[in-house]
Amino acid sequence: MFKSEELDYIYQLLDQFMLYLKIEKNASRHTIHNYRRDILQFMDFVSRQEAEEALLIKITPVLIRSYLAYLKSEQYAKATIMRRIAALRSFFRFLCRENILSENVFTTVRTPKLEKKLPVFLDPKEINELLSLPDNSLLGLRDRAVLEVLYATGARVSELAGINLPDIDFAGRTIIVAGKGAKERLVLMGRSAARILESYLISSRSKLCAKPGEYGRQQEKTHQRLFVNNRGGPLTDRSIRRIVERYVEALAIAKNVTPHSIRHTFATHLLNNGADLRSVQELLGHVNLSTTQLYTHVSTERLKASYKKSHPRA
Repeated sequence: MFKSEELDYIYQLLDQFMLYLKIEKNASRHTIHNYRRDILQFMDFVSRQEAEEALLIKITPVLIRSYLAYLKSEQYAKATIMRRIAALRSFFRFLCRENILSENVFTTVRTPKLEKKLPVFLDPKEINELLSLPDNSLLGLRDRAVLEVLYATGARVSELAGINLPDIDFAGRTIIVAGKGAKERLVLMGRSAARILESYLISSRSKLCAKPGEYGRQQEKTHQRLFVNNRGGPLTDRSIRRIVERYVEALAIAKNVTPHSIRHTFATHLLNNGADLRSVQELLGHVNLSTTQLYTHVSTERLKASYKKSHPRA
C-alpha cells in the first residue's frame, strides 16, 4: 500500500502532468480526463501489490505485465488496454523529463495489437437519403445543415461543435475548424452545403436564438457558436451525436453507422473519385499519412468486389 506521503507526492506529480498536457501538449479536456483516470486506476492496482513494489521507482516490467494480465482477466477491450498503457507511458516519459525517474519502464512493454478494421461508410445513394431526411422545421433546417457540413467538410463532431460564425467564409466556401491539440485547419464546403448553411442561419438559427428564455423572459444570446439547440444555446458535441444517430436510425440500413462514419464517407468518396491521398490527409487533419492510407484499403476492397462480380474469370 502507498503511504500517505507517497500518495500525496504522486497526486502532486499527476497534477503537474495534467498541466503539462494542457499547456504544452494542447490536449483536449477529454484526453486529460481519460489520462488522469487511467493513471489513477493503475496506481490503485499498484497500491494493492506488495509493499516493496509500491514506490514509483520500484515499478518493474513484471509488475506491468501483471497489470496487463489483470486487465485481460477483467475482459477489457484491446483498445482500452492500449489507451491505458499509452497514458502511463506518456506519464512516465514526463517523469523522466523532469528527472524524477531515470528511465521509462513502459517503453519495454508491448501492448496488444489492434486488428485493423475497415471504416464503415455510406455509398452515394445512402448518404443522399440521409441528407434528405430532416424536415423544414426550425430544428429540421438545423439538422440538415449539421449533416451537410459534416459530409461536405469531413470534420469531426467535436470540430463541428466548436465552429464559430467568424470561422465561416461563404465567399471562399471555407471553414476554420480546431482539430486535435487545438490545431486549426481550413476545410472546404461545396455549393450545396454553403446554400443549406446560409438557409439555416437566416431561417432557423436567428429564430432559435430569439426564443424566450427561462420563465418566459427574453434572453440575449450573444455567443458566436454556429450550431444552436432549441433554446438558442450552443449545441454540444454530444447533442450533435444524438442528432446524427437519430437520422441514421431512421435511415434503417444494416451497416453499423456512427456519427464518425460520415467522416469516413467523406474521405472514401474523395478517394474513389480521384482525389490524391495527400490532399485528403490535409482535409482530414491527419498528422500521419498512414492514418489516411486506411481509406485506400476501403477503395481497394471495393475494387476487388467489383472485379469479382464483373470479370468472367474472376
